[in-house]
Amino acid sequence: MILVSACLLGARTRYDAGKLSVPDTLKKLIESGECIVPVCPEQLGGLATPRCRSAVHWKGDCPTVINEMGRDVTEEFLKGAAEALRIAETLGIRRAIFKSRSPSCGKDGVAARLLNEQGIEVDIIDAEKE
Repeated sequence: MILVSACLLGARTRYDAGKLSVPDTLKKLIESGECIVPVCPEQLGGLATPRCRSAVHWKGDCPTVINEMGRDVTEEFLKGAAEALRIAETLGIRRAIFKSRSPSCGKDGVAARLLNEQGIEVDIIDAEKE
């Protein structure tokens, strides 16, 4: 089983509710019969879609996430990351494929870092908007 950013599977979970084309990497996994578990940490944290674009800033191990309207949404991002981790642990998932350039799922994203810290391999990939 692999945890995957739901937006990479074409779900309209992005901040702008835009749809992404499914990357070939994921198409191959799906075709091979791999069990894919879609997650959107931002939605799991209680944020709506669409939502304001957000940016994460790290001070040591502590993130601060501020949206473009100046609202601090750190609590929602931490909650969503914890929920994504809970899902992975409950299902025994040891690998995730997350969307690049995301404050949750990107290389320095809140969820990606938490999963990585807990020993879950996180691969970061990109996708194009449809």
